[in-house]
Amino acid sequence: MFIVFEGIDGTGKSTQVKMLTEALQERGLAVQSSYEPTNGQYGKLLRESMTRPEGRYPLAEELDLFYKDRQEHVETLINPALEREEVIILDRYYYSMMAYQGARGVDVDEIRAKNEEFATTPDLIFVLTVPIEVSLERIGVRDGEGNAFEKRENLEKCADIFASLEDDNLFFIDATRSPAEIHEEIRRLTLGYML
Repeated sequence: MFIVFEGIDGTGKSTQVKMLTEALQERGLAVQSSYEPTNGQYGKLLRESMTRPEGRYPLAEELDLFYKDRQEHVETLINPALEREEVIILDRYYYSMMAYQGARGVDVDEIRAKNEEFATTPDLIFVLTVPIEVSLERIGVRDGEGNAFEKRENLEKCADIFASLEDDNLFFIDATRSPAEIHEEIRRLTLGYML
């Protein structure tokens, strides 16, 4: 089973990935969790771009790095785990690329189509949602501060793209609640899918 967590910064994706991983492991399932950008050769370059003095890579270069990073992730971790009948849980996948690179003006449908040429389709997608004010507060950024991904205008565009997503087995989760309440809803939906 392949589960993906999505949403703008500060929605609590990492917390929920950890909680669901532990809950499924307690049920005796083999579970691996990961994230994108990865810590692989391309993912490291993307992570560094968030703090580079010169800012983000030019758009074409950024897109190329994301595709290469995801392809490597699919080939080396995601597909092998699924072939072993393990559960794989990701913090961000190509839906984040649709949102964040879509916010830079790239056609969202084009991003999706190009990813779906090689990227395995998830069984469940959880999009965690919070108001922009909550996102900024949680990531500890005041307006005008933060990296290029964390600016209010960028987060608003990303949130709009996430809100427009439609997919089988895609669920929007209100992430303004306590982590335990959010987890309970996600756990219930996940187990319901598995049964």
